[in-house]
Amino acid sequence: MTSEPLAPPPEPSATAHAGEKTAPGAPPSAAAGAVPTATYRLQIQPDFPFAAAEAAVPHLAALGVSHLHLSPVLEAVPGSGHGYDVVDHSAVRAELGGEAGLRRLAATARTHGMGIVLDIVPNHMAVPVPERLNRALWSVLRDGPGSPYARWFDIDWEAGAPGAPGARRGRILLPVLGGRLDRELRHFRLEREDGAESGAGSGAEGTAGAGAASGEGAGYVLRYFDHVFPVRPGTERLPLPELVAAQWYRPAWWRLARTELNYRRFFTISGLIGVRVQDPAVFGATHATVLRLLRDGVVQGLRVDHPDGLADPEGYLRRLRDASGGCWTVVEKILTGEEELPGSWPVAGTTGYDALRRADGLFTDPAGARELDALHREFTGAPADLGGEWTATAARAAREVVEHELAAEVAALTRAAARICETAPAPPDHAPWALRTAIRELLLRVPVYRPYTAPGKAVPERDAAMLRQAAEGARAAFAVPEEAEAVDLVRELALGTAGDSADHREFCARFAQTSSALRAKSAEDTAFYRYTPLLSAAEVGGEPDRPGVSPEEFHAFCARLQRDWPETGTALSTHDTKRSADVRARIALLSEAPLEWAELVERLTKETARASGAGVPDAQLAWTAWQTAFGLGYGLSGPLPAKRLVPAVLKSAREAGLRTTWTEPDPAYEDAVRAFTEAGPCGPPHPAAAAFARALGAHARANILGGALVHLTMPGVPDVYQGTEWEFRALVDPDNRPPYRPRPETLAGLDEGRPPQSLPEEKLRLTAAALRLRREHPDWFGRAGSYDPLAAEGPAAEHCVAFGRSGRAVTVVTRLSRLLERSGGWRTTGLPLPPGRWRDRLTGAEAEGTVALAELLDRWPVALLIRV
Repeated sequence: MTSEPLAPPPEPSATAHAGEKTAPGAPPSAAAGAVPTATYRLQIQPDFPFAAAEAAVPHLAALGVSHLHLSPVLEAVPGSGHGYDVVDHSAVRAELGGEAGLRRLAATARTHGMGIVLDIVPNHMAVPVPERLNRALWSVLRDGPGSPYARWFDIDWEAGAPGAPGARRGRILLPVLGGRLDRELRHFRLEREDGAESGAGSGAEGTAGAGAASGEGAGYVLRYFDHVFPVRPGTERLPLPELVAAQWYRPAWWRLARTELNYRRFFTISGLIGVRVQDPAVFGATHATVLRLLRDGVVQGLRVDHPDGLADPEGYLRRLRDASGGCWTVVEKILTGEEELPGSWPVAGTTGYDALRRADGLFTDPAGARELDALHREFTGAPADLGGEWTATAARAAREVVEHELAAEVAALTRAAARICETAPAPPDHAPWALRTAIRELLLRVPVYRPYTAPGKAVPERDAAMLRQAAEGARAAFAVPEEAEAVDLVRELALGTAGDSADHREFCARFAQTSSALRAKSAEDTAFYRYTPLLSAAEVGGEPDRPGVSPEEFHAFCARLQRDWPETGTALSTHDTKRSADVRARIALLSEAPLEWAELVERLTKETARASGAGVPDAQLAWTAWQTAFGLGYGLSGPLPAKRLVPAVLKSAREAGLRTTWTEPDPAYEDAVRAFTEAGPCGPPHPAAAAFARALGAHARANILGGALVHLTMPGVPDVYQGTEWEFRALVDPDNRPPYRPRPETLAGLDEGRPPQSLPEEKLRLTAAALRLRREHPDWFGRAGSYDPLAAEGPAAEHCVAFGRSGRAVTVVTRLSRLLERSGGWRTTGLPLPPGRWRDRLTGAEAEGTVALAELLDRWPVALLIRV
């Protein structure tokens, strides 16, 4: 195989200094406010700090990206591998190299013409261990509502005022104990803040202040194993049980979080407490460091984590836009179905899960997916609402989550609604149970992540119609029509049209925040693991019951992006995808071979059980384990690594919650899962499976290269996840977050004209060719460019997806290549090219007019044509 040498990367610009906004002579991509041509996501972590990223800069510049996209860099829980558990917004994380290390990385990036996009986390902070690491939260735990930081957090102090019956009232629940408080109290120790244990106060029967020489002015802490809590001044002399009861926090058994928690958290993770960035003072304090880095030119763009968790996403984004000077900003917004990003949001677009679904769908056969659905149901025997049918499965998962995992959130909404009823001029006299039922039933019927409503603001028509329809269904939960009127009140409260008091504002915001948590936990983190006919479709932002996307649908989506959001982010793999793009590309092939796959899974499962004696935990687990293994490369070489596959399969079983869960594990079942996975998917590949994998090898290549080229040339700014310029087979986190390892020597060899020797090298060559083209000609792909669908002609036209960019570049990919092969190949199918002569950037071949696809795609299943 011969190939044209890749165009060489540009020479680095002159050295920049840390305080400069742009380096002298640096390309526009590094300038503050510039729109990236492509970003490269690096998972910055203690095992890959700023210095390691700095060493990788020359390679990433040669690859063709314009901006490094860094995971969160502010001070986080020590050892955190992701950085989303922020403890201090005022400092860059010391474990990563501190602010000095970040500035050195930025300076090196600028010398190579690159900027930095920073991932920020406005929605939540960590409840760390020890708790003093979060100084703001520490202050609130010590001083309660009187703390200057009390306004930082959504704490429901009105869960019960101090002095009301019951010692737990009016305190922050801290669900950190291994058992009930009465059993765990013996493990508490009173200490001075300098770490010295206080004499007699360490036992449950002792007096906390006994023997203290200078108790009045000294600071004290309570220690429970690794947890450290502040002691409310003036309470240190109390007997330990009374001391604990006198604090502004209530240490409690971790299981109580589900029903008793009284602070807003991230989804159902009690170790992440919600932050009230809608308060201007809180916004200013939590964003000061990031904004300073933007002003100093260290950072040029932002990625906003989980905006749906915020009380007022649009208001927050407007404040961020004004404070940041309008830098390029994308939001991690999950769009459901045909939902569109609110056009009034002052952002460039999303982080790209909407693009991921469409790009993946091109390489999924809808008819084969439907057949897989039936075969999966037959193999597993799954009931409709436990994995047999998507709509019923999603509905049951949502009800389980809203009634159990989010019970505390529903209780908080119920309390707010009850307070509103009590203070109304003419109290509507709704019983708490009716309000609670109405809240649950309305939440269950919100078809997207959340509405975007706020008291005093115009209600978006989409949200008004959505909640009207949801209310119609919610009324059916009531037998008495008069009691069903609670639904109407809750709907008006959720829309923000019932009033503008503090309670009204709280209810409206918390309803929307709870809605997003419900959708994420029930769909992404439960139903996606129960409904498993085709795992490649069970991805963030996916529609598992509608995995296929036709070329016409894809073109319509891209045309809309180019028109409305031309600078949005696009992605195929992220730190949050459950399977990397290359794993999903292999699994998607099963939609082109559904019966063969079902027969193979049945055979492999039976023979594994017979040969190993390990047994089969259940049919659903077996189907999931084998698909996961196939995506990871089962049958291509030797046994798969159990240390990677077994944790991923176990996580699937726990998230599904059918036989075991994170909080109620079934040890015997989990042992059976381990034994089956190790004996089967991690054992020596079965000859039939190896033959199946080999037969699909060329088609996996077409899917992997096709998906990559579509992603890198479609409208929007592509985000390349670390390592995905190479073939990247990764499963759910933490498997997909290893320290990045660049391969500059391989890219250098391809630049010198050495033909690719493998699929990974082909993908590297393709990625560099596309990224460099975007960097050389940003106008072809940006806001001023155009997106032009191209239609093939002939008997296999449906297997070609092609589009032009601004009349200067053309992308051509093969879709559903196995079905194409079985139907006789390209035969006389041709692709009419736009006027002019065109050269393939991958092979150097030239063409014009109507090109025969059998000739154009002879060596590669894709082509990237440039007008010459």
